[in-house]
Amino acid sequence: MQNQLDKLEFFTTACGEKVPFKRIIQSDTAVVFGARKNPNFYIPNHAVYLSELPLTKRERPRPGSPTQLALARKGEISAEMHYAALCESIAVSQLKEQLDRCAHSQLKAKLLPILNRCDQINGETVRKEIASRRAVLPLNFLHPEARPMVIGKQFKTKINANIGTSDAVRADAKKEEIVKLTEAINNGADTVMDLSVGEHISEIRENIIRSSPVPIGTVPMYEVLERARDVSEISWDLFAHVMQQQAEQGVDYMTIHAGILRHHVGLTRNRFCGIVSRGGGILAQWMHLKKEENFLYQHFDEILEIARHYDITLSLGDGLRPGSILDGSDAAQLAELQTLGELNRRASDFDVQVMIEGPGHIRQSEIEMNALLESTWCDDAPFYTLGPLVCDIGAGFDHITAAIGASEIASKGASMLCYVTPKEHLGLPDSDDVREGMAAFRIAAHAADVARGVAGAQLWDALMSMARFEFRWTDQYALSLSPDKAEQMRSETLSGSGAQEAHFCSMCGPKFCPMKIARDLFG
Repeated sequence: MQNQLDKLEFFTTACGEKVPFKRIIQSDTAVVFGARKNPNFYIPNHAVYLSELPLTKRERPRPGSPTQLALARKGEISAEMHYAALCESIAVSQLKEQLDRCAHSQLKAKLLPILNRCDQINGETVRKEIASRRAVLPLNFLHPEARPMVIGKQFKTKINANIGTSDAVRADAKKEEIVKLTEAINNGADTVMDLSVGEHISEIRENIIRSSPVPIGTVPMYEVLERARDVSEISWDLFAHVMQQQAEQGVDYMTIHAGILRHHVGLTRNRFCGIVSRGGGILAQWMHLKKEENFLYQHFDEILEIARHYDITLSLGDGLRPGSILDGSDAAQLAELQTLGELNRRASDFDVQVMIEGPGHIRQSEIEMNALLESTWCDDAPFYTLGPLVCDIGAGFDHITAAIGASEIASKGASMLCYVTPKEHLGLPDSDDVREGMAAFRIAAHAADVARGVAGAQLWDALMSMARFEFRWTDQYALSLSPDKAEQMRSETLSGSGAQEAHFCSMCGPKFCPMKIARDLFG
């Protein structure tokens, strides 16, 4: 079992760069079920780099070079675009190659119709989507340890994992952040945000960036407040200094709450939960104290200059996101969203890539409307959502309430989902919470990809279904999102020397297995 999962294979991009994939080697179908060889399946595996610290560095242009957006607009396909395209397409292309060599008509009959519906994704696909600003490739010139990936509705739904220390925990807890980073990436995180507050923020972030093969995001305002010590001492000059320092460290994307304006804040007065965004709350208080407009909005062109110099993707923050479904889709949330659309268009003039952050708590019935409004007002910029959580009573299980909303909104076009852990609303998550949150959101993202017809998504399910119907237990484990857990749960109820060959599970037993009965119907 372990030997099967440890198979690693590298494929080469059009630029000659090697990309690691986990190769799932399926066993042969038993004679009683038709005796055939089954195809391998490939999944990108950047977690492999975690075992080789310091990380291998990619060659990157110097700061001040053209951004990915600038290159895409000029018609140039960068090495990063080729890399991201290979990650999106390898499962489909390799399965096609294997079926071309396959003589088994039944296998072809099952899989070819699915393959024929898959869009071809290559470097030109990625370039076009970035040029249209429907996709982003977040990668700071100064983060050579990170591997490229693309975020956009044409591609697989991506998942971000939040980690970070709090000033309410013990000082040595910062060591836990590398453990959380590793846990998140091992469990499928496409990006990670460091949301640390309190002391040692810069040191923690440096360790995370240098240890991460995936893009890293931050919210600079958290460090700004830590340095200022009081909201009244926050200034544009301090913010610009912090943003510049984080850019020099290699942060790939930054949440900037430039869309919350003075006249928006009053719209939250009668909310059930007021303002629940840390960044939004800080800026609302600053505007109240200073009687001035949001300085991030006022200095947005200068923010864009910094972002362009390092090719930092801006994640335009939803500082007025609702914290209760009863506040969802209200005037405050939607007014800010319209401002984010304006800022997105301003970023276009600077060749800066942009994502739009989305709501926290909204009713399930409002999800499609929110996705449509973002697409319309923000010119189809990638939508990056926290959940959304579809009810407010799930404390301890909010990874589930959020995964329900996340799958729904991704099926309507959201491009990246920010995971939620069981500790949401209750406390700082640990590595076990990270694992649980990632599992829920990988399922949510995959379900959305199947619903949207994303290239290759349904193939994974097809291979699992075939393995299940043929009682190929080791293949079922290997094709699961969590192979070890799947194997453990089966062994808890059915173990022994013949367990892996048994044509039943402990739920129905050998006499009442409906799949066995169905197979017997057709000989």
